[in-house]
Amino acid sequence: MKHWLDDSIIYEIYPQSFFDSNNDGIGDIPGITAKLDYIKDLGCNALWLNPCFLSPFGDAGYDVADYCLVAPRYGTNADLEALFAAAHDRDMHVLLDLVPGHTSVEHAWFKESCKAAPNPYSGRYIWSRNVWDDVSRYEGIAGSLRGISERDGCVAVNFFSMQPALNYGFAQVTAPWQSAVDSPEALATRQAMKDVMAFWLDKGCDGFRVDMAGSLVKNDPGNEETIRLWQDMRAYLDESYPDAVLISEWGEPDKSLRGGFHMDFLLHFGPSHFMDLFRCDHPFFSREGKGTAYDFVKTYRKNYDLTNGKGLICIPSGNHDMQRLRKYLDPEEMKVAFAFLLSMPGAPFLYYGDEIGMRQLDLVSKEGGYDRTGARTPMQWGEGKNAGFSEAEAEALYLPQDPAADAPTAEAGQADPDSLWNEVRKLARLRHATPALQSRGAIEFVYCEPDKYPLAYLRTEGDQRVLVILNPADRPTRFLCDHKLGQAIYQLGELPTQDRDVVTVPAASAAFFLVD
Repeated sequence: MKHWLDDSIIYEIYPQSFFDSNNDGIGDIPGITAKLDYIKDLGCNALWLNPCFLSPFGDAGYDVADYCLVAPRYGTNADLEALFAAAHDRDMHVLLDLVPGHTSVEHAWFKESCKAAPNPYSGRYIWSRNVWDDVSRYEGIAGSLRGISERDGCVAVNFFSMQPALNYGFAQVTAPWQSAVDSPEALATRQAMKDVMAFWLDKGCDGFRVDMAGSLVKNDPGNEETIRLWQDMRAYLDESYPDAVLISEWGEPDKSLRGGFHMDFLLHFGPSHFMDLFRCDHPFFSREGKGTAYDFVKTYRKNYDLTNGKGLICIPSGNHDMQRLRKYLDPEEMKVAFAFLLSMPGAPFLYYGDEIGMRQLDLVSKEGGYDRTGARTPMQWGEGKNAGFSEAEAEALYLPQDPAADAPTAEAGQADPDSLWNEVRKLARLRHATPALQSRGAIEFVYCEPDKYPLAYLRTEGDQRVLVILNPADRPTRFLCDHKLGQAIYQLGELPTQDRDVVTVPAASAAFFLVD
């Protein structure tokens, strides 16, 4: 039976920057609900919301103070339940962002763990036994805090100093203060996260994108204990919530899929070479034609083979952790990039505003954004005050908006048949109508050579085969192809031509062909 995830295109929403329904300058959950028809019309049938829970917002909500309470600036738990229901009415689904690796220092669990007297939360975080014994020299721990409580000890943090690491145990215990993965403390943390998932699944959530999914167990060479942890989580969900979706931020699909995740979210750091395509000095998808997709494809092939051909690797247009795609590519170049994004296996992720080519702004850091802040600006909807985002005064907005006279808007994109917005919509609709282009269709790379163009690959599902040919460069190119080009089902620019086994590909073009 086909799962909804098999034909999903997921739209990522940064809640504070999407749409402000109460005119306080900050986006909110009722604002997301109000824009569901826009998202569906674009062709996206699922949402991923960045963390919307109670938080002091030292890291834009990734420092959770209460996993089961919507942050007041976004609305209420009832508002989130209403969003789930409204999405389901439109045959759409909603994924929440689960942050299982750490909390805020403001979380009640952490406040209890800081007390000197033993209590049920004393082992919820990773503490050494005395303040002089640093925990930060161990694998998987980014830093430590000390001198912050009456409790004697040093506590591990995962990233920012306000994010103490939750205790899921150590695969290799090398110090007396470390918990084993099957210790009561580590298992209690695991159960607490199951309870969090159950809380939201009971209210209508469809699943979770899991932050830093591969980092939970510390000192875990090969991630074997972390994989076993997620297998246990998946077994729990299969018993109680079998339809619940899990998508991992891991970057190693051979591990995450073994752990029970449906798909793996491609990381923009590490060995993936994802940034070679869109975000570097010479992106492959730039018309200057000085980039290469070779290292990306080589790594992708390796991961694809390791997953026994499942290939369920989600490729995003961008996200809250990356600079905007528009910083590196103009809207015409982005059209070819989206032809790639919407024709690859796994569920594609579209970051809000990328469909209209929103720009990266140069801004002072807000809520831990630093160089990412300029990619988190309020959505530009159309004419009117604050580009239709909010009726608040401009100085009250969560972040400033693009001040340029030609700042792109959704309204303008929808009205222009040749816009990036309409190209994305066309590609999304084609993907929904073409099984070979969907998440589980197989992929075979037909042509990809170092420092050369084009990129060509074959997508297959059952008897349907689609050849994708992408040439972002500003010059025509040729490649040898064993497949005979059949009906063109998508065309951007001029169509390639074929003479026996030589295909000539026009400059700045993308085409999809049915092949026998």
